[in-house]
Amino acid sequence: MVSVSGIRGVVGEGLTPEVATRFAQAFGTYLEGGKAVVGRDSRVSGEMLRDAVVAGLLSVGCDVLDIGVCPTPTTQMAVENLQVDGGIMITASHNPIMWNGLKLIAADGLFLDAEQGEAVLKVSEAREFPFAAWDKLGVSMPYSRAVEEHIDAILNLDYLDLERIRNRKFRVAVDCVCGAGANLVPQLLHELGCEIACINCEPTGLFPRNPEPLPENLAELGELVREENADLGLAVDPDSDRLALVSEKGEPLGEERTLGIAVKFILGKRQGPVVINASTSLATEEVARAAGAEVVRTKVGEIHVAKKMREVGAVIGGEGNGGVILPDLHLGRDAPVGIALLLQQLAEFGGTLSEFSQTLPQYHICKEKVELGALEPAEALKRLQERYAREKLDFTDGVKIVREKSWVHIRPSNTEPIMRIIAEAPSLEEARALCAEVRDNFE
Repeated sequence: MVSVSGIRGVVGEGLTPEVATRFAQAFGTYLEGGKAVVGRDSRVSGEMLRDAVVAGLLSVGCDVLDIGVCPTPTTQMAVENLQVDGGIMITASHNPIMWNGLKLIAADGLFLDAEQGEAVLKVSEAREFPFAAWDKLGVSMPYSRAVEEHIDAILNLDYLDLERIRNRKFRVAVDCVCGAGANLVPQLLHELGCEIACINCEPTGLFPRNPEPLPENLAELGELVREENADLGLAVDPDSDRLALVSEKGEPLGEERTLGIAVKFILGKRQGPVVINASTSLATEEVARAAGAEVVRTKVGEIHVAKKMREVGAVIGGEGNGGVILPDLHLGRDAPVGIALLLQQLAEFGGTLSEFSQTLPQYHICKEKVELGALEPAEALKRLQERYAREKLDFTDGVKIVREKSWVHIRPSNTEPIMRIIAEAPSLEEARALCAEVRDNFE
């Protein structure tokens, strides 16, 4: 799959070294030489694709700083902090193990927007690259401090009282799914004085379970929490931009709670707008409004949220899939900073994670995927628009049917050839019924 933010595909099928090299050459051409950061998650195919990407960049005269295996937010921060011209993160995020991809990062540390991405795609399709002569080729250098600098930046946030967190001596169970956070997350927790019980904390890239941090994939983490009598459990996806929580009872809270907790914490420290996407929980919106904050919703996708946050001067934002964006650190989804904010919140609260979760509005979300077959996404959305014409509709991203205390959002996936259906209601039964009601329109 090719999009303005990069490419993603099954390795050896749609995604080959040749494709990766060409895309890197296009990006290097777009950068007009200069310097780029390259990072990757732990996938087995990552080393091969790293070599292909670096070769592509060097061939058009770009110098490369290779920061190795690290989370996506670490790569974004490195691009911004090292003041280079751009970056490439080699990852397929939560997609299955056979997938990989390239995410393109602009000089400001944000993913490319639509206009920037279209410019790169145009160069890639034309295949007219300004190959450098032998004495003008780029140079590749390793850079080993990106993870350390990411951790240091988090620890230096004004919101964190490190002594207070350390005095709580949190016992934390962690599942890093053998991904890019397998080194950073335990290191951060150690710095915060936590006792750590780990599973899947070796960055082998051999995911032992479905890598998406959804409740149904966190049973082993829940068992670990109970066995170790931990205060909480933390799960990240393979590139550590999404964070999911498990209570001290071993029960997954659902990734939607992550952002709600972070928003409540930050708005307790300072005031300002909150930006979330069209599929984010009503709970997060209600938390923000209760604190007197303006809430702005955008299309789904980190770049849409990040750009709007910068535009309105938001103090926090993110996506309801566990993606916390704290602009005081950087404008990108960041599971490690979500962890730090959570521990500070719990240290101040004094109670358990499940007790704190109960202070948030209680909603339940149902998420489904529908394969459309021969039906085009645009036609599917038109059909829904006609079917629900008498209801309150929001067209920010796809079609969202808005009802009192509930909604259902239907949109084409940005990362898979499917249609996503997300519904929210006060009870799980109501949310599932909303999903089923909409799904019936595609059958």
